[in-house]
Amino acid sequence: MRVVLGGDDLAAVVNGGRDQRFKLFLPHPGQAAPVLPDVLDSQWYPRWRALDPGVRGVMRTYTIRGSRSEPPEIDVDFALHGDTGPASRWACRAAPGDRVSVLAPVTEDNGGVDFRLPEGTDWVLLTGDETALPAIAGILEWLPAGLPVRAWIQTGHPDDRTHLPTKADADVTWLLRPRSAVDAVRAADLPAGTPYAWIAGEAACVRALRRHLVGERGLDRRAVTFTGYWRQGTTEDDLLEAASAAADA
Repeated sequence: MRVVLGGDDLAAVVNGGRDQRFKLFLPHPGQAAPVLPDVLDSQWYPRWRALDPGVRGVMRTYTIRGSRSEPPEIDVDFALHGDTGPASRWACRAAPGDRVSVLAPVTEDNGGVDFRLPEGTDWVLLTGDETALPAIAGILEWLPAGLPVRAWIQTGHPDDRTHLPTKADADVTWLLRPRSAVDAVRAADLPAGTPYAWIAGEAACVRALRRHLVGERGLDRRAVTFTGYWRQGTTEDDLLEAASAAADA
């Protein structure tokens, strides 16, 4: 589901395209708006973390699928899975006038863009699932004309498939579960030349794909960008707390 966020403050947002990510803060049920720290400066994260988890705004990471300046708007594509998570629950019920908060970039070259096409790349490999679909769509739109691309996208239902406009020479394979992206890539005949790989989605699948590409295919590990967007059986809140505990230690 695509949700369009609007507001005058979004005029300052600069979208770097590709897999541009940002932080979305959602209210808890019964709240009119997400609760955030009174002071939003470079120390916003420890200030937010110090708030009561049952009260503070629910923080999630999403991809900017599109943006406009007149009027200021951001498009966000949600992978819906009913009421099993706060973001899906919110998106299913979203209506005009609902309030959220965003932490988004104000410069085009920012740390929220991971897809960095190296000079001398002959072809691109992309893999991901529903959570990575907005980023893959953004990457395909951004790539130059004629660049060869092999992409594998895993989804749970045929209706998850969508049109992916691109000027690149893209060969996109849609995989319906239980078909595995790891098995599909392992069985594929990959193009010759210097590749650049971008892998995102469920963390265990991402790790397995990276091991295959670097260990079995011999890709330069510096030419493989990989991100676990989620982890089976673990919420993003759990991952945040684990990362924070490790940093504190």
